[in-house]
Amino acid sequence: MQVQSMHFKARSGQKLADVRLQQNLKILSQRWTVGRTNAIAELDDFEGTRDEAVERRNRALANLDAYLERFEAEATRRGATVLWAETPEEASRLVVAIAKKHEVAKVTKSKSMVSEEMALNRHLEAAGVKVVETDLGEYILQINDNEPPSHIVAPVVHKSKDEVSDLFARVHNRPRLTEIPAMTREAREFLRPHFLSSDMGVSGGNFLVAETGSVAVFTNEGNEGMCTVLPPKVHVVVTGIEKVLPTLEDLSTVARLLPRSATGQSISNYFSILTGPRAPGEQDGPEHMYFVLVDGGRTGLLGGEFQDMLRCIRCGACMNHCPVYQKIGGHTYGWVYPGPMGSVLTPAYVGIEKTLDLPQAATLCGECHVVCPMKIPLPDLLRKLREKQMERGLRPWRERAGLAAWAFAAKRPGLYRPMVRMASWVLARLGGENGRIGSLPMAGGWTATRDLPAPSGPTFKERWAKQRH
Repeated sequence: MQVQSMHFKARSGQKLADVRLQQNLKILSQRWTVGRTNAIAELDDFEGTRDEAVERRNRALANLDAYLERFEAEATRRGATVLWAETPEEASRLVVAIAKKHEVAKVTKSKSMVSEEMALNRHLEAAGVKVVETDLGEYILQINDNEPPSHIVAPVVHKSKDEVSDLFARVHNRPRLTEIPAMTREAREFLRPHFLSSDMGVSGGNFLVAETGSVAVFTNEGNEGMCTVLPPKVHVVVTGIEKVLPTLEDLSTVARLLPRSATGQSISNYFSILTGPRAPGEQDGPEHMYFVLVDGGRTGLLGGEFQDMLRCIRCGACMNHCPVYQKIGGHTYGWVYPGPMGSVLTPAYVGIEKTLDLPQAATLCGECHVVCPMKIPLPDLLRKLREKQMERGLRPWRERAGLAAWAFAAKRPGLYRPMVRMASWVLARLGGENGRIGSLPMAGGWTATRDLPAPSGPTFKERWAKQRH
């Protein structure tokens, strides 16, 4: 997936003017945020569970090399092959090589955000391998000219039921259906032949378990089992190296938080722990199992000020609750990961110079930090990225000059206080009778689309002095 993050501002304007998108995005606040609140209330000690999960994830990251080696040893002992990829491109080459080795003609694919990092579909198709997305949302996007996902959990949340009805009628060449159960049945009828004729299944992995060499996968549709257990002779897991957990007990702790934070469910409809290929005497499972473990910039975060981001379990809670994402959707962010978590991960993975607007694409209200099950301090990380942009001179010169002038005055109280009083007096006069400022010199970016309330009354310092007396 090509990085388009440099077009964030232009895309934001387009999405804000899209009336249908604005209606579609309301599902986030109307369903998922309420669902999460209800689901976490089911836990006797949500905060205690969250603290324990954070501690377990931190322990895994602190000894990441050891647990990855343990995972490789256990997975290999159980008959799987573990491959390592430093870059997403290298990971795609490895998957293509596996497909060629086993003479694969068709791949059925379960939803995987890492495969989006890898642009895996494009690489497989270039090698002559047919790829069929089987997650319903991803399938809808694939038949709609390979549109990228807009959410890491619900990739098609930006589309309405009517839009999908029109798409199915056009692509499936069948009468238009409007009831969701009938539409899902129609999709199932088109996907079932692909499941049964697939040569290789590709899935992501929510977590890896070091002590057993297993992968854990959470889904809600059952397509993952059809891609990994039933027909394909080859199963390939693509996932990031940070997903490893030491034990099944660690997995059980984190599993109590992931579905609740993602979709407001106590548990996902389907939860699979897959360990090795089919053994003698077993009735299902692939003949060959591969793990392609992707770095893709992750080791660059280890031991640094952004390591907390590696705790992310890809639940999507931060974007569900983000007031910015709720208005502009995921495509605006221009790469695989949208929302607050994407505004940190994308600069970390592809370079801050290619993502200049993303650290600014947040109000820093703190809601993302509050709802994150892994307690990732997203506002602090976004602030650090802004600081790095300033240090490297990547922000516009007017912005840098303005902040430098403010910093000069703020460090000198004798200068700053009279300036604040003067500015308050001037702005109060600009507000006129209605107390609103409709146009402000050197701040047209704000006043072009909104009025600012004019200051009223004394300054904070003046009020504080009066309160003290």
